[in-house]
Order: sequence, then C-alpha cells, then structure tokens
Amino acid sequence: MLSREFKDKIKRKINHYQLIYSGTTKHLKKEINIPKKWFGNDYGGFFVATDFINENSLIYSFGIGEDISFDTEIIKKYNAHVFGFDPTPKSIKWISDQQLPEKFQFYNFGISDKTGTSTFYFPNNPNFVSGSVVLQSNVNVQNGINVELKTLEDTAAFLGHKTIDVLKMDIEGSEYDVIENIVRTDIFIGQILVEFHDRFFENGTEKTIRVLDLLKEKGFVIFGISETFDEVSFINKDLLKK
Repeated sequence: MLSREFKDKIKRKINHYQLIYSGTTKHLKKEINIPKKWFGNDYGGFFVATDFINENSLIYSFGIGEDISFDTEIIKKYNAHVFGFDPTPKSIKWISDQQLPEKFQFYNFGISDKTGTSTFYFPNNPNFVSGSVVLQSNVNVQNGINVELKTLEDTAAFLGHKTIDVLKMDIEGSEYDVIENIVRTDIFIGQILVEFHDRFFENGTEKTIRVLDLLKEKGFVIFGISETFDEVSFINKDLLKK
C-alpha cells in the first residue's frame, strides 16, 4: 500500500509537468546552475544557493505564519542569523508558544513599499493564518485590523544592517509592490527567495513578468524554482563575482 507521503509526491510531480506542458509557467526559467539546497518542508521551503551561506550570514524571513521549518533548518545547518517578521495575530501568538533557536529573532511587523500602519485583511477561511494587506481573492475585505509595516530599507536601518545575505518573502500578494520598492534601494541583497501569488490576481502573470524584468535589470538571475513554480529563488550576479 502506497504511503500518503509517496502519493503526495507523485501528485506534485504530475502537477509539475502539467504546468510545464500547459505553457502557463514559460516565463519562469532557471537561468544559472549553481549548488543549491531546499530548506524547509514541502510547502514552506525555498531553494538556497549554499556556497554563499555561513554562520555570519544575515537572513530576513518575511511571512512566518505558523511554519519556521525554513528558518530552523538553515540555522541548524549553518548557525546563520535569521530575523523573522510577521504582523498577523495568529503568527505572533504561535511564535510566542514556540521554543525558538538562539539565532532566530522575531519581530511583529511586516514588509511593505511604505512604512506605517495598514489594514491587514484576514483570510476568507478563518482556520487559515495567511491573510494580506493587499486586496486579493483570498481575503475577507470586511474583516481586518491595523498592523505595523516597514520598508526593507527602514527594516535594515532599524536592525543596523547594510547588506542582507538572503531575503525570503512569503507575503501573500504584497511581493509585487515590495519588489518594486526594493529595486530602488541601495541595500545589497545576495539572494531573494519569493513565493509568487499570481493566482490571487486576474492579471497575476503580467504582475509576475513585470517584477521578473525589474529583478533582471537589478542584476538578479533565477537559480531555483519549486515543483509548483510558486517559490522562485534569485541570486545577485555581483555575488557570483566575489
């Protein structure tokens, strides 16, 4: 009898090839082959370029939810510094109940293209944790609270950092505005790991293509793509020259 884990693996593989053959993901292509490893579980992980991570690395992890598998695994492997961010009440409560690694620091604010307070809309399904500050198909516009948000530039200044080795974002549709803001800053970022939520928007593919072009202009190339084509990992070409 096949295990549930094996069945899920087969299902993901089938879906992966269906996405390829459908042509809906043709704008997402790996551009460079470098050593990489998947950190985190199947649904909360990302590919990381392993040659550029060590115990002194600074990793920003935006969008914790109730899953720190990515964060704890990378700390266990490299003893790197991970800074986690999430303004959502469920996430803050969940984090407060966890025994966190010493190298993991949590902050109860999120990332945006503007610093200040904004309305966070809860998910349509009250059992879920992942709402958004962006109006999209997955949220209940009648149910929200004010949360604190900072730009990446202000976050780095708050923490006293001038460079970020890895920037991971799973921020439920906010990634498009945030990336447009990031490419205008002078902060050096080694790797950007982002889950794209184009499925939440009618023009989602166009939004993704736009930020792919912006990142390419900024010097980032794709080195890793998940089986679902949602999680995409970029590396700064300047990092490859060092």
